[in-house]
Amino acid sequence: MASHFLEIFGFSLLVFASCVKGVPEDDVSFDQNYFSLWGLNHITRVDNDKGVQLLLDQYSGGGGFRSISDYGSGRFGIRMKLPEVNTSGIIISFYVCFYSSDNKFFFFGYRCILILTSAPDSYNPGSHDEIDFEFVAGGLQTNIFAGDSGNREERYHLWFDPRKGFHIYEILWNPYMVFQLRVFKNYKDKGLNYISNPMHTEASVWLADWAGTVDWNQGPFITSYRRFGIDGCASQNTSMNQECLSPDLPWNSQKDLSPREQMMHQRFRETNVVYDYCLDKERQQNHPECQFPRK
Repeated sequence: MASHFLEIFGFSLLVFASCVKGVPEDDVSFDQNYFSLWGLNHITRVDNDKGVQLLLDQYSGGGGFRSISDYGSGRFGIRMKLPEVNTSGIIISFYVCFYSSDNKFFFFGYRCILILTSAPDSYNPGSHDEIDFEFVAGGLQTNIFAGDSGNREERYHLWFDPRKGFHIYEILWNPYMVFQLRVFKNYKDKGLNYISNPMHTEASVWLADWAGTVDWNQGPFITSYRRFGIDGCASQNTSMNQECLSPDLPWNSQKDLSPREQMMHQRFRETNVVYDYCLDKERQQNHPECQFPRK
């Protein structure tokens, strides 16, 4: 598979050509890799199923869709365009998530979390894997859960207007690292957590009291998605397909950023990162990976 430089995030990262089995990712229909998950009456297909719109209004909690398959590694991305109005109080997300077969899957505050089967009125936030992009009140943040409760938030100053067109939001996940505007390395040999379960991709729009007050006079709020191709290794959601760890898979070939990529990534972070959990003295002590290189 050919490689090229993707320059969506203000610097160049070597990734793989935007094709899935010879079909450009933008031309893959929604039903090929995804299905509607919740809020079905607020999900609209457009452009011959090459696009989907999620609608949120005062009469609904939004909507969401997820991938048909679970994956054990890959490159996952989507094109997304935010509503052209103030989105305070609204969470717009794209993430890769795992939930255990020992737990039921529920939406708590319309977010992907876990609830123990014996306690459906509470939830257990410390037992899943997740990599996410979230727009909170118009600002972009990312988080990573590695068999724990996450709390690895980073927030970014945007160098583009996410309301004025479609932009690619992409996650590279392989046995060596996660890349999604940040680098999260696999330090399991040092006793640190790393993502080790099969995951599915999911996108959703939902409400959260902590994200601000919604101005319903500006609604309904419509978020648009395109580019439904997935470059990933399919896996059962109960156990990891060992073939997904193979170095022969194209997305598993990158173990580190090259020196040039490291330089550009550092420049990006110096300019655009406005919050980093590893620089938060109250939180960094709970995350030993902050003591190791992140490049």
